[in-house]
Parts: sequence; C-alpha cells; structure tokens
Amino acid sequence: MTVERSLRLIAGAFILISLGLGHWVNPYWYLFTAFVGLNLLQSGFTNWCPMMTFLRKLGMDKEGERKHA
Repeated sequence: MTVERSLRLIAGAFILISLGLGHWVNPYWYLFTAFVGLNLLQSGFTNWCPMMTFLRKLGMDKEGERKHA
C-alpha cells in the first residue's frame, strides 16, 4: 500500500471517528475534525502532511517505488 492511499484511509477514519465522538461524547471533538480537514487542504497545496512523514518512517513506499529484495 502506498503512502498516499494510506493517508486517505487514515484521514477518512479520523474524520468519521471524530464526528462520532463529537456527536456522542463532547462537541470539542469537532475541532479535531477541523484540524484533519485543514491538514488535507494544506496537503493539497503543498503535497506534504505530517502523517506522510510518519508513514514513510514506518517503511511505506511512495507511488511507483518498490523495495528490491
């Protein structure tokens, strides 16, 4: 799985989880939803997100890159 695909999956999960927490636990969780949305917006302009750095350190590949055995 690539960094970009993983990033989309994680962001979608964070948004859905934070919306649920905001509805059932505490409305302040909506601030986390806004934070994820703002990160996605700036990522669209800069092609960089903090989660991308974390995923690459975990060993995920960029699109088109494959590790050779």
